[in-house]
Amino acid sequence: MDPFLAFRIHDEDGRVTAGFERLSLDDLAPGDVVVRVQWSGINYKDALAATGAGKILRRSPLVGGIDLAGEVLVSEDPRFRPGDGVLVVGCGLGEAHDGGYAEVARVQADWLVPMPEGYDARAAMALGTAGFTAALVVDAMERNGQDPAAGPVVVTGATGGVGSVAVDLLAGRGYEVVAVTGKPDADDWLRGLGAARILRRAEIDLGRRPLERALWAGAVDTAGGDILAWILRAADFRANVGCVGLTAGAELHTTVMPFILRGVNLLGVNSTHTPRERRMHVWDRLAGDLRPRHLDRILTREVALADLPGVLPEYLAGRARGRTVVRVG
Repeated sequence: MDPFLAFRIHDEDGRVTAGFERLSLDDLAPGDVVVRVQWSGINYKDALAATGAGKILRRSPLVGGIDLAGEVLVSEDPRFRPGDGVLVVGCGLGEAHDGGYAEVARVQADWLVPMPEGYDARAAMALGTAGFTAALVVDAMERNGQDPAAGPVVVTGATGGVGSVAVDLLAGRGYEVVAVTGKPDADDWLRGLGAARILRRAEIDLGRRPLERALWAGAVDTAGGDILAWILRAADFRANVGCVGLTAGAELHTTVMPFILRGVNLLGVNSTHTPRERRMHVWDRLAGDLRPRHLDRILTREVALADLPGVLPEYLAGRARGRTVVRVG
């Protein structure tokens, strides 16, 4: 196989550098399926890894990119044949295993998902890990009895990848969605995704009372920290609160009162290590009853692989909106 282009990250004694290199298949981590990567996407974790702003890499050097979609070139697993359309989100890509920011990837067959019905590689990456995570938390909430009739569901970080897809999916299922954002210029965009109301982040009282007036029948929280603590205090009886991020902090200062007095359920979601059976189930839902209605609106930008270094810092600065796909092949 000819050498191929890859965006590779090096961590040498805590000094992180990243750039483009020509690699061979022998440079990649082991796997039983070789994929020609056509599209990838950008997630907050990708920016943390490539810039060293977060301790993401578990081996070095490593090809970045926690998502990929493309077609099978070579397979040692009978479930996949050359030419099959496939995708991988999470599963340690871009963290412990060479990821999707390369023209060729080699991965474990158990990580691969056959391209869902109605999707191509670009559309699959318009969802990527962010969209899969949003669907995973909605699925977890509904498994735990969440129902639109119970009342409004609040989504924090609503302009981000996870948040924007969550707004779309929940609204499509008939929920009254309240979108939390600090970006006034995004109001019309969020309403176009299905948000019934917009709540300014600066208007939230983040005091430390044990309980607040019950407001939310459910929540998708991408922030963590004091925002998550406020949601728990204001959650209604038997509310499901999906915890999927920590952009506002990893610490959680709360009491047991929401849990024992209102029966609130805190649902932690880890999309990276989701078992294959559940992973397939959620992608089936994304091709069915959870198919996003406004993927063209959620997908706000397309960039070439060569443009990646200039785009990643925008994610750390909180300037990104919706989803960005990366044209690799």
